Amino acid sequence: MVQCEVRAVPPFVLPGEAAAVRSDAERLLDGVELARARAMAPAAGTVFLAGRLAQRAFAAHLMSVSAADLATVYDCPRCGAGPGLGHGRPGYTYRGAPLPLALSLSRAGGWTLLAAVADAAPGTRLGTDIEDPSRTGFDGFDALALAPAERLALGDVAADLVPAVRARLWARKEAWLKMTGEGLLTAPSAVDVRERPGLRDLDPAETGLPAHLAAAVALSVPGQAAGSGGSGSS
Repeated sequence: MVQCEVRAVPPFVLPGEAAAVRSDAERLLDGVELARARAMAPAAGTVFLAGRLAQRAFAAHLMSVSAADLATVYDCPRCGAGPGLGHGRPGYTYRGAPLPLALSLSRAGGWTLLAAVADAAPGTRLGTDIEDPSRTGFDGFDALALAPAERLALGDVAADLVPAVRARLWARKEAWLKMTGEGLLTAPSAVDVRERPGLRDLDPAETGLPAHLAAAVALSVPGQAAGSGGSGSS
């Protein structure tokens, strides 16, 4: 049974910590990650670096290796892979050898959610996402984000529960589209995620996230019946 590990990281960039984050990043992260951070506003860049540091530490822990010996490798379904690529599915090599590790990262409400499958078979695909219900209340959200059948089902939901249901659906869509590699090149309103093989909601007790945040994970493993993978927290 495939084990999907998940870990929530609380807001980690507090006043006075930015310098330490950037120092650790210069020591541990790769040039492509540092370049992405430099292209952002300073606060956003620090949050980005902190997330990549957390992901690297998570990967090193799962594979029982030193984080300092990892090198980042991104794989984009459209652009390919290579040391100069700074987007796509994250991965690592260890002393030059690719690690059998599927990874995904998401951020919302200051929290970061990490998901991973260690000793992953070639072709294993993983996506995870978290969403804050407070971000789903703008005019036009339903038309932009929800499939027709999802909008119809939302009509039966009590008004006070609508934001949470919207967040749940959006988290599922993001997780699914990250897993497939389509991302938001596919219109979210074209994807009904109420029932998808290998896609499921994540409970706060499993992730360690605050109860108000919605979370989901999507996993596809070659040669395995969709949706049969296990899950655990770490």
